[in-house]
Amino acid sequence: MAPGEPEERENSMAAFDLGKRVALVTGASGGLGRHFAGVLARAGAAVALAARRTELLEDAVRELRAAGARAAAVLCDVTDAASVRAALDAAEAALGPLDIVVNNAGVVVSKPVLEHSEAEWDRVVDTNLKGAWLVSREAAERWVKEARPGRIINIASLLALRTIGRVPSYCASKAGLVHLTHSMAMELARHGITVNALAPGYVVTDFNRRFLESESGRALIGRIPMGREGKPEDLDGALLLLAADAGAYITGAVIPVDGGHAVSAV
Repeated sequence: MAPGEPEERENSMAAFDLGKRVALVTGASGGLGRHFAGVLARAGAAVALAARRTELLEDAVRELRAAGARAAAVLCDVTDAASVRAALDAAEAALGPLDIVVNNAGVVVSKPVLEHSEAEWDRVVDTNLKGAWLVSREAAERWVKEARPGRIINIASLLALRTIGRVPSYCASKAGLVHLTHSMAMELARHGITVNALAPGYVVTDFNRRFLESESGRALIGRIPMGREGKPEDLDGALLLLAADAGAYITGAVIPVDGGHAVSAV
């Protein structure tokens, strides 16, 4: 058989199959979290959608089940260790032992650094950084105890690598998440647990659509080397690579998905 013939291509695609895998996605009540849950489900995974807003979670779960996926909604406040533990217990009770965790929950406060209150700073850092650590720690403890491999995928940001004004707590939290990714990858590799991150650029969601359609937003998009904003589906390939067997030897990586924004000219 010559390279690239059908059987070889089928074997290559099988490495991206998530059948019999169970995933947990935080911040899954909308936006990229809900999108990621759908991507993993379409690749064959059973998916637990975790967030604090029950009504939106249930709507997302109904949509996935209607498409034939196994899915469950779990309440989770990622800033609270007891809530995280209960959420993982509920996810595993509904779907079976977890194999994949996507730390997507995040918030932002848009204010200059001198106007940030301590409470606002703590809310952003606790959600974006502490939350990812709590969820990752809880999942990894279970995997190590059960001698099972696992996949942790942290959703960082272009702003972990570059910066703009008015979001100092967000930039700091995402930069911290990148270094946490490196640290956890180093410590957990010997247990067969991979830890990686995606660093999305300006991807259009309901959260940022109005800004990206504004004059300032269009000017920002004009500085992206590929000349356009991202779409949620632009993240699908990198997400599946890090979740599936195809990415089994990748750990400690931070993959920018930003149209070249992180390497644009100063």
